[in-house]
Amino acid sequence: MTSDSPMPSPPFPSPDNAALRVVVGNAIASVRNGEASVEDAILHAAVHGWYEGHIQGEDECPGCDFRGGLPKNGNRG
Repeated sequence: MTSDSPMPSPPFPSPDNAALRVVVGNAIASVRNGEASVEDAILHAAVHGWYEGHIQGEDECPGCDFRGGLPKNGNRG
């Protein structure tokens, strides 16, 4: 892929994604209030963060496959 080729969406949400902030905030709160261990909170946040990235990728590239590949004859942007 050349530098001017469109890139597929990554499998994680952007750092400023609102849903990711909620996921991370819930993980922190669950550790602080004793509902989860640090390990459980990290696992929960990782799974849900990955899922939110999938959703963001679908929104940014309709028709792309689950790995973020660009649709045939498609171009983002």
